[in-house]
Amino acid sequence: MELYFDPVAVLGNDRNVFEGRWEDRLWLNVPGPFYGGETDTCWTGRLSAPAHVLYGGEYLSEYVYRQPRTLADTARLVEAADNDPFLGYGCDGDSRWTPETVREWWRDRSQVVQYLSGQRSKWDEGDAWSGQGIAAAVRDFELYIADGLAADLRIYLYWLEEQRSPTSVDRLPEL
Repeated sequence: MELYFDPVAVLGNDRNVFEGRWEDRLWLNVPGPFYGGETDTCWTGRLSAPAHVLYGGEYLSEYVYRQPRTLADTARLVEAADNDPFLGYGCDGDSRWTPETVREWWRDRSQVVQYLSGQRSKWDEGDAWSGQGIAAAVRDFELYIADGLAADLRIYLYWLEEQRSPTSVDRLPEL
């Protein structure tokens, strides 16, 4: 069994819905192939990919807080990207992230946690009119940062460095 699922390899023609620019990437995106940049602010991403997309930044743009691990997860993220009228999602993160920048993101994760906790009242209000479970997703992201994301990022680091999925006997890089 492979530890890393390469969602970009299964995109095919769906790659066309990912026109986002790396330079516009929201700093809250977790490292991985997908990210949200200058997306709309209509809060549509979670309707398609509630376990992967949140809203944040100055204009509440969409960002990817959990990278897809299955074909079904990838299809949901493709749908979120396709529904974005600004086509602000990108899928070229694998060619942009480096082991150093992944480690830097991880080292600075406390800023993400601080941002999430500082926005909690806004998310509770947002849930009142959107019904999207944003507050629960924020808590899910916080829990993922506390337990789970480090292991996923170590696997992703291996992918970036070796250009293949690690096996159960491979030694994963440190964060």
